[in-house]
Amino acid sequence: MEEKEKQYQLLLKQAQALVKDETNLIANLSNLSSLIHFTFNFWWTGFYFVDGQQLVLGPFQGPLACTRIPYGKGVCGTAWKEGRTIVVPDVEQFPGHIACSSESRSEIVVPIFKDGKVWAELDIDSKELNTFDEIDKQWLELLIKNLEFII
Repeated sequence: MEEKEKQYQLLLKQAQALVKDETNLIANLSNLSSLIHFTFNFWWTGFYFVDGQQLVLGPFQGPLACTRIPYGKGVCGTAWKEGRTIVVPDVEQFPGHIACSSESRSEIVVPIFKDGKVWAELDIDSKELNTFDEIDKQWLELLIKNLEFII
């Protein structure tokens, strides 16, 4: 097993233990964003919630972020519209990318579903190109799937 996968395996166990006895959504997502962020030293790690036709910023770790993102716009809005995880090796090459920070170079967005609809998203940015791959996609989707009981 690759080192990154070992880190994700441990992160998944830690995340499950972290939220097991806590019922407050904001507390859980705050701690989860911190756990993911500091495990991998990402540039920005956080959550956005669907609010009408926009995504609204939720708990996060990192520098200031876009507060609202329209449906279908940027990486987050596109992942919401398409209902799928999007991995972007170079944000400069993503059509319509919204630059919340000029230091963000690559990104992954994982939709979180409730009642069959995208309800929120996990968004992670890196200062490096090509940070995210199929391993990140698989493990972050598994993490979200295992934690959907908290929403």
